[in-house]
Amino acid sequence: MKAVMIILDQAHYDDITNQLSKLNIRGFTSWKPVYGRGSKTGYPHYGTHAWPSLNNAILTVVEDHHLKPLLRFLKELDDQYQNLGLRAFAWNIEDMI
Repeated sequence: MKAVMIILDQAHYDDITNQLSKLNIRGFTSWKPVYGRGSKTGYPHYGTHAWPSLNNAILTVVEDHHLKPLLRFLKELDDQYQNLGLRAFAWNIEDMI
């Protein structure tokens, strides 16, 4: 099992949650809004007059076979809308109840 943390521009939220359903990834937790600034490119997401965009965050735990299709979708979405900002991180899950 893998935990996947997705930090996304709020504009991506529906596309990503719809894709989770298409991949049969049912469970997730999301946080709205999330503030931050990317480490490489893109614009800050502070929810201010100067930087009005906001981020969201999604955490999901997936079976190993779901990881590559999910990351592939996220990479394609990020490539298509590079200025919006999207990052995903995966960790091993040792145990779950």
